[in-house]
Amino acid sequence: MSRSVFYHAGCPVCVSAEQDLVNLIGAEKVSIVHLGEDQARIPEAEQHGVKSVPALVTPNGNVLHINFGASIVDVKG
Repeated sequence: MSRSVFYHAGCPVCVSAEQDLVNLIGAEKVSIVHLGEDQARIPEAEQHGVKSVPALVTPNGNVLHINFGASIVDVKG
């Protein structure tokens, strides 16, 4: 993985964190995945170790859970 991946579910906490991250690290360095709209990518997020959203997975594979919007179980529905 050459870019960071930011997973979120579209809640206000997630959207705010997305805007801050893009402003901090640049849109070209992060892929945004809205799990509420693209539920097929939930297993991918779980495989990376995402337990809650919003979360940022770094190119080195570290998972940074940012604030707490929702658990991945809640996002799965």
